[in-house]
Amino acid sequence: MSHVPHELAEEFPEAAERIHALKQENAHFAKLADEYHELNRTIHRIETRVEPTSDEVEQDLRRKRLVLKDEIAAMLSTAA
Repeated sequence: MSHVPHELAEEFPEAAERIHALKQENAHFAKLADEYHELNRTIHRIETRVEPTSDEVEQDLRRKRLVLKDEIAAMLSTAA
């Protein structure tokens, strides 16, 4: 399997253990992390041309991923 960039552990390497713990402890965080993971995989398939789509759709997905990442980052900063 090829490397998928932008995984949460890569985006927040200093918080890898906290991410794992929050996935276990906090249902909302776990849902956000799952949504981020699925969206990130979809974007990767688009970027690698496995799943072609329009530029508009790709940009919309990237915006959604950024919103999720921002919410996850906020939760990580308050959970520390």
